[in-house]
Amino acid sequence: MNPHRRINGQPGDRIAADDRGLSYGDGLFETVWVHEHQAPLWPRHMARLAEGCRRLDLPLPDPDWLWQETLLVVADLACAVVRITWTRGGGPRGYATPVQVQPTCIVSAASHTPWPADWYHHGIRMHVCRTRLASQPALAGIKHLNRLEQVLARREWQDPTVGEGLMLDFDDRVISATAANMFALVDGRLHTPALDRCGVAGTARARLLDDCPDAVETDMTLDTLLAADAVFITSAVRGIVPVCELAGRIWPPSAQVAQIQTAWRDAGLPPGQVSA
Repeated sequence: MNPHRRINGQPGDRIAADDRGLSYGDGLFETVWVHEHQAPLWPRHMARLAEGCRRLDLPLPDPDWLWQETLLVVADLACAVVRITWTRGGGPRGYATPVQVQPTCIVSAASHTPWPADWYHHGIRMHVCRTRLASQPALAGIKHLNRLEQVLARREWQDPTVGEGLMLDFDDRVISATAANMFALVDGRLHTPALDRCGVAGTARARLLDDCPDAVETDMTLDTLLAADAVFITSAVRGIVPVCELAGRIWPPSAQVAQIQTAWRDAGLPPGQVSA
């Protein structure tokens, strides 16, 4: 039995074959960075989970209970990535949702594997993905279980020196990386893609927007992104990571991004290495 996985409050490795999360992607998940039994972005994860439950009309899990489950799966891990999966549970065949819902909760943990420290200073190379994100405002922003677009996009590169892939929608708007949000520095001001039609509104993105109230959420094309003074990604697991190369554009290390990384690290937020 995997000591780092619990299902519905008990150690386990199996769910029912009729679980709607498996059948239809009918559910939500959160990926939480936990360091020495602390999760600084936890309230934001719980807020996004609550919003997802509201949108999908799912019962809301008890955050205190989820935290206790999290502590159990990370008991012997100093630095871990915890995935909380919350589905509508079992039900009869067909898309119609069951009248009586008994959600399935899976909480699992794995040791955190950090990216190379050099990437936090010099930046990552990014691939422009051919796979596009479809527009669906009803699901925009929440972290629902259907991630097939991201799976297809991630299959587009095998080069280990490429850290992430940039995803656009069918209107050629920049949306996000496959597993992170995008930010650009333009004349000293932060810009990030609007996520009202598709994409996941990340918890690290939310924290940074709160920290920088003059930041702008806007529609952004690839050309706009390439013209920026600096570009970086944000992730609840990776923290703040600059981009050094995208579609032939090269960016040198940015002093302003390094300052944001330092403030991030000083606040005890996910990996904030600022030097090689």
